[in-house]
Amino acid sequence: MKLSLNDYISIVIHQTDLTLTSYVKAKLAPLNIAPEQNLIMMLLWEKDGMTQNEMAEKLYKDKTNIARMASNLENKGFIQRVPGKEDRRSLKLYLTDKGKELGHSVIPLAEEFNRQVCNGITDEELKELRKILSKMRDNVR
Repeated sequence: MKLSLNDYISIVIHQTDLTLTSYVKAKLAPLNIAPEQNLIMMLLWEKDGMTQNEMAEKLYKDKTNIARMASNLENKGFIQRVPGKEDRRSLKLYLTDKGKELGHSVIPLAEEFNRQVCNGITDEELKELRKILSKMRDNVR
């Protein structure tokens, strides 16, 4: 028996991701930051001075992708890339004053977005969803 398009859970997840990303993109556009760049900024607002390699691992992105986004963020004046003291090839990313200031606008948007997305979903359901999505990732690793 052949499955229809909506029977594939990966398609439903992808469609959801596209919808969420489109919404976030529109909210972030006036702040001159793309959703993917925002992921790097969110990590730095949590822990300034992370390496590009650490970010690649946390975001499941390749190092080249992270380097390109970091370069764009540096050109916008939001971050500064600094060679590591032990290994000059390892770049650490630090927020600039402009990047820290951006957080005052973006973090409340992100928190409101998270509330909106999770509206009507219990903590237990969210916990189960995280568990299921984690299993799905593990199944294809």
